[in-house]
Amino acid sequence: MLMQIKKIEKTYGSGEAQVRALRGVSFTIDEKDFVAIYGPSGSGKTTLLTTIAGLNRPTSGETIIDGISIYRDLNSEGLAQFRNEYIGFVFQSFHLIPYLSAQENVMLPLAPQKISSAEKREMALRALERVNIPEKARSLPGELSGGQLQRVAIARAIVNEPPLILADEPTGNLDTHTRDEVLSLLESIRQNGHTIIMVTHDPENIKLARRAIGIQDGLLN
Repeated sequence: MLMQIKKIEKTYGSGEAQVRALRGVSFTIDEKDFVAIYGPSGSGKTTLLTTIAGLNRPTSGETIIDGISIYRDLNSEGLAQFRNEYIGFVFQSFHLIPYLSAQENVMLPLAPQKISSAEKREMALRALERVNIPEKARSLPGELSGGQLQRVAIARAIVNEPPLILADEPTGNLDTHTRDEVLSLLESIRQNGHTIIMVTHDPENIKLARRAIGIQDGLLN
């Protein structure tokens, strides 16, 4: 088992302004799974994703990944190191640095690693090959299409081989054809040993995931 989410509660604010974003959420995710978390705006799905990611400490409950209770067992520095080693992130808006080439963007998660620049460049190029755009290695983000931008973002997420990929609306800015290409790419990455958790509102994305978890008003459906 890769992950256990145990009775996660997340409350924002206090008094009359208090909002319970998550209400005792529990589930497990196995290795090499492809899970879609879906729900309406404000349902708690993004809060859940950031809690899984080690970015949003829950009010109570545990996130256990590979036997590590990440909020109980790790301090802030340990959490940062954990995220770098265990988690790759893919965002709807790509989050690429506009003045860096595709290859340089993909190299960013490798910055803490004590390996040579040449090796980092080679790892980044291999990641771009895995997403089928090695020829765009020297291109700036402004020179790429939406689908190519998301492929660069996926390459960045997998460059250091983290076991878990978290994708927040990864096809939200893409047309139907490009969406299907990106989803197929994510599935091929899963087949290569990664676990994928994707937040989405797109019914087509939900169909293509191996498992779907619905959430509304902070509760699982």
